Amino acid sequence: MGASQSGQPHEFQHLSDKTGFSIEQIKNLHNRFEYLTQDEGTLRREHLENIENLALNPIRKKIIEAFFDKRNLGQEGEGYLDEIGFEEFLTILAFFTPSKQRTGEDDKQKTRKEKLRFLFNMHDTDNDGFITLDEYRHVVEKLLSSNETIEIETAKAIADAAMLEVASVTVGRMGPDEFYEGVTFEHFMQILKGLEIETTMNINFWNLDSTAFQCGKSK
Repeated sequence: MGASQSGQPHEFQHLSDKTGFSIEQIKNLHNRFEYLTQDEGTLRREHLENIENLALNPIRKKIIEAFFDKRNLGQEGEGYLDEIGFEEFLTILAFFTPSKQRTGEDDKQKTRKEKLRFLFNMHDTDNDGFITLDEYRHVVEKLLSSNETIEIETAKAIADAAMLEVASVTVGRMGPDEFYEGVTFEHFMQILKGLEIETTMNINFWNLDSTAFQCGKSK
């Protein structure tokens, strides 16, 4: 993966311009990246699975897969990579960071759309352009699974009701025999129009203590 693996200081400005991270944050993240990967130079899924801050997240697997999704990395084709370099690592982390304060309105809207597309991709697991009822139900059930008072069937009913409410808002009232394909990206943007992405998408990897990255690295 070339330059994405080396992380030399002269490349940090390029990475800063691309991702919005400060030079200091990139230096810090590069240290974290080396610790995570045990200086192997590339990141794999098992490295992320050892991050304490993600361990209890109900959609942890979706977050991890997002790091290897070609759609999020601007690569051609569909599917997922087996490993990524430092530049790709920063590219994904950038989706979880606030926009620059001095960014113009057009750039803010562009960034917001990119973040929403990233979220959409996380739920559109089969890359068919729709978040289906099954995909949405799976996410809701995972989110509700941490609540021991909610039974599986209740979680399914909540997911069904929520998805049908989304359908009624985005495509109008449906008849009992109508088939709903799912939420398109355009509908997805409408649904989340009032959501403050900057506060809901936030993973401060650069603030994590190094003990959060225990991966069995040799002493």
